[in-house]
Amino acid sequence: MGRGRRRLVLLLSQLGDFDSLEYAQALVPVLPQLEAAGIALLAIGIGDEAGRQQFCAFTGFPPERLLVDAEPHLHRDLGLYEGLRQAGGPWPNLLLMCAGLGSPGTLAEVLRGYTGDRSAPLGPFELATVRLRNMAEVLGHWRTYVPRDDFLTQRGGTFLLDADDTLLYSHRDPGVLGFSATMARPLSFLDPFLG
Repeated sequence: MGRGRRRLVLLLSQLGDFDSLEYAQALVPVLPQLEAAGIALLAIGIGDEAGRQQFCAFTGFPPERLLVDAEPHLHRDLGLYEGLRQAGGPWPNLLLMCAGLGSPGTLAEVLRGYTGDRSAPLGPFELATVRLRNMAEVLGHWRTYVPRDDFLTQRGGTFLLDADDTLLYSHRDPGVLGFSATMARPLSFLDPFLG
């Protein structure tokens, strides 16, 4: 991405993760605003080329702005949350995280999808409908989105860098459905930078 302009770098979890899909779906409508504000965008997700193509086709996220890595090397280098690592493997750990263990805010976020939120752009059941549609997409193409189960619990992060590499904003996902500090308005951190 180079220096000389602001850069928004997203480290996504697995491409088939709700967080990755919802984040991309939130960003696609504001891509022209990011460009107008001089903010370059790059996302790096856990997956492979087939998953990248499916993800971009489904979400509308620009393929040239998404890189994939089969393993979360950069996630680990940045110390992003690996999720629960209890005995039993990735599936039991993911299910425990979905139930709120080692994943603060997950249950509240699931409930918000059904009860709504006055501060959110999506009303009651609209977010639940989006998530149901995303779930149907992922389950219909599971091995495309998630070629390996090893990293199901790995969480992502958001980093906004200034032209001189100063960190303007960062968020490290604490758990499932936690890709933003303000999930009702997940892109509110960009408000000061979009004018």
